[in-house]
Amino acid sequence: MKQSVLVSDDFKRVEAHPCPMSTCAAPAGSPCRTGKGKVAIQYHTARFRLVPQLAKVLSARTPAVRKPGSVWTELPRSASASAEPVGHVRLGYARASTARQSLDAQLDSLTEAGVTRVFSEKISTRATRRPELEAAVKLAGEIRSSGVAVALVVHEHKRLGRGIELAMLAEELKANDVGLEFLTGELKGSHAPSGIVFTVLAAMSGMEREYIRDRTLEGHESARKRGKTIGGAGVTDDSMLSMALHLRDQEMSLRDIAKRLIITTGKKKGQHPSPATVMRMLREHDERAAEPAGT
Repeated sequence: MKQSVLVSDDFKRVEAHPCPMSTCAAPAGSPCRTGKGKVAIQYHTARFRLVPQLAKVLSARTPAVRKPGSVWTELPRSASASAEPVGHVRLGYARASTARQSLDAQLDSLTEAGVTRVFSEKISTRATRRPELEAAVKLAGEIRSSGVAVALVVHEHKRLGRGIELAMLAEELKANDVGLEFLTGELKGSHAPSGIVFTVLAAMSGMEREYIRDRTLEGHESARKRGKTIGGAGVTDDSMLSMALHLRDQEMSLRDIAKRLIITTGKKKGQHPSPATVMRMLREHDERAAEPAGT
């Protein structure tokens, strides 16, 4: 994985968004800043990932024109920073769990609602990837980055997933400033990224993550007491740990860190480690770092 070298107007696209990092909070039009009031050497991850073409890169360096390392001062805010969205696009999504189930009812309701671009697929909620949903979210983010308001329209919220899946999707949509609209069900109506539905889903996501983390740690501790080897021990190495620590410093989630790591040996060579494996690796590193010298 290589650092991204910003070219042409890429840095302007990053700076079209205010930095969402509370420790930075650089307004639109200005580069990111460090806690010591200097121009950051690279843009914060939470900011450059708002630009679709940069969403998957490891890091994005601040260009020389912004004089990284110098004293940070606020630059003129971009004209589009405070402008109201121009136009409004509604993208539809429909899903059935099995090939035998019909999408007709969902497609009809989306058509009646005036949605002209619809992504649809027949795939189980348990599937780790839903290509059409991913394509819809990607397009929504690209359209929104151009200054147009966007909403993802679905017949019912269950079509998107349940529990943690829906919450994690809502987090991604909120990061791209994309709204949600449900045509029926308990959450029927249009919901802005800053609205209460997104807030509740984000809270649910956080609670679910904490629950999974606590259960995982309890399981590891129980296994250690019984002298059992913790799963995933054979897939990590010093290089992976170093990269994981770097990504954690960028305040990435365990899930996002796992997506950027590659197993280099063994039967799982070329695959990504699980978030649980990444969590164990980082926790064990922290425990070793906290031990007094000479123990």
